[in-house]
Amino acid sequence: MHGASKMRGVVTAIRGAVIDASFTAGSLPPVGDALSVETGETTVIAEVQAHLDPATVRAVALQPTAGLSRGMSVNAMGGPLAVPVGDAMLGRLVDVTGQLGDKGPALPEDTPRRPIHRPPPALARQSGATEIFATGIKVLDLLAPLAQGGKAAMFGGAGVGKTVLVMELIHAMVASYQGISVFAGVGERSREGHEMLLDMRGSGVLDRTVLVYGQMNEPPGARWRVPMTALTIAEYFRDEQHRNVLLLMDNVFRFVQAGAEVSGLLGRLPSRVGYQPTLASEVAALQERIASVGDAAVTAIEAVYVPADDFTDPAVTAIAAHVDSMVVLSRAMAAEGMYPAVDPIASSSILLDPLVIGQEHADVAMEVRRVIEHYRELQDVISLLGIEELGADDRRLVERARRLQRFLTQPFVVTEAFTGVEGRSVPVADTIAGCKAILAGECDGWQESSLYMVGTLEEARNKEQSLRKTGGEP
Repeated sequence: MHGASKMRGVVTAIRGAVIDASFTAGSLPPVGDALSVETGETTVIAEVQAHLDPATVRAVALQPTAGLSRGMSVNAMGGPLAVPVGDAMLGRLVDVTGQLGDKGPALPEDTPRRPIHRPPPALARQSGATEIFATGIKVLDLLAPLAQGGKAAMFGGAGVGKTVLVMELIHAMVASYQGISVFAGVGERSREGHEMLLDMRGSGVLDRTVLVYGQMNEPPGARWRVPMTALTIAEYFRDEQHRNVLLLMDNVFRFVQAGAEVSGLLGRLPSRVGYQPTLASEVAALQERIASVGDAAVTAIEAVYVPADDFTDPAVTAIAAHVDSMVVLSRAMAAEGMYPAVDPIASSSILLDPLVIGQEHADVAMEVRRVIEHYRELQDVISLLGIEELGADDRRLVERARRLQRFLTQPFVVTEAFTGVEGRSVPVADTIAGCKAILAGECDGWQESSLYMVGTLEEARNKEQSLRKTGGEP
């Protein structure tokens, strides 16, 4: 912090997480700067959001305001909140202000600090994302390939498997990815945070990971600024150390939600569906900083909660506009047991281009989509009249679509404890070859269950042969 020119003021009002403080007229801390309120035992950090009159600022607290009272002294920190960054952060868990939350040793005195507010890198310096980030998850690699240095988001309602999918992606990356991971838990439940910490310790990747949490029980200011803290740590590794960073965020919707709470506390009029009037610019201020510069890529994987499964919600559409790969999770597919419940039609990626992924991959992906989409169109007819009423071509297409849907399911490493089935990771070439074979009719005589929850087509073939030998279900 800039210690030399500290301005001092006093607290004049407190409304929940909003603090008004008066300073001597003519020297107000600028909007975006940090303030610290001394309570005797602790210090509460707040961020200036508005100048009310020549002597008063309104700030949002980033920590609980219980115990604050009028007349307490306020110090302006002379700049935005600065958080510790660099190698000392690896393997540590911190909150929005950079305070450690893992009961470990204190950070070294010489740990560098960086302000949480920074402009995004200039467009001319940014490098585009055209290299595939192979995940080993069949449906993603085939229909919504992730880009190295791109932004991917998992959209889904409550309980359709967003966090499980993000956890599986982390697992998949650990095996092949040698860069650094920064995980931002935005409005997470402490149970999820605890599971994540144990999981990272168990898989031995904690020493290459920084965990930044602003949990559900924290004030809205903390949840609203936690992604900025995580981004600042990621940007340091990208810009100063030229290392690749994997930025994981769960859940970006909670960031928007916290912004809406802050907006209401600040007295702004709500906009569409009760969201803050600054929704689009707040989402952009976060997303535009996630960029790759030169040879260092920041790859972002974000989970996005979709309120009441309404994909037209303003928060969801605002976030969707920024991402390269959109992975849409479907409640109907989850209800059928098709896990991961990725909707093959609604999910998309800018990389699904023959010039990027090759002609064969693009052709197979389009054909898989076409077949499944045609099956969906016929579903009403099937449910009313039965599959027997379809023509021979349509019936064959329906059977292939059902086999494709089952082949695109996959057991996950992170769910082994619940399912008892060992997780599978499938190379992209095997996924394409398997789908191609199903489309060509190689599996027309197989039982559908042979293709369900397997890795490669070879595994499904073995399953089918053992079924034939025993003459029944597996």
